[in-house]
Amino acid sequence: MLFSGAILCSFTMQQQVKKWDAPASAKSIKNPVASNAESIAEGKTLYAKFCRSCHGTKGKGDGPKAENLDVSCKDFTKPEFKKQSDGELYWKITNGRDPMPTFKSKASNDERWELVNYIKTL
Repeated sequence: MLFSGAILCSFTMQQQVKKWDAPASAKSIKNPVASNAESIAEGKTLYAKFCRSCHGTKGKGDGPKAENLDVSCKDFTKPEFKKQSDGELYWKITNGRDPMPTFKSKASNDERWELVNYIKTL
């Protein structure tokens, strides 16, 4: 039993550090939704609905559901996260990766861009 526990622990640790890169083609996708007070406010509302429970109120990856996940939630305030382009963030929101769901059918294209605009303010 100790051996299988060590494997599970190792597997969980590998999941936590596994890097998630958007494809190169996503980096150049331009955000068609202007980042202004209106789109950021809409994004904030969507963030509260879809993202806050895992990523936390301030985007630090410390939401109430985060501790129950096998992977750590990204901290949107860290410099390495902020280096991502709008297109990369849009691609990740659109496609998801377990345990983060896809938002392709949960949010419209514009809503996903509004989420990008808001997340970039954190």
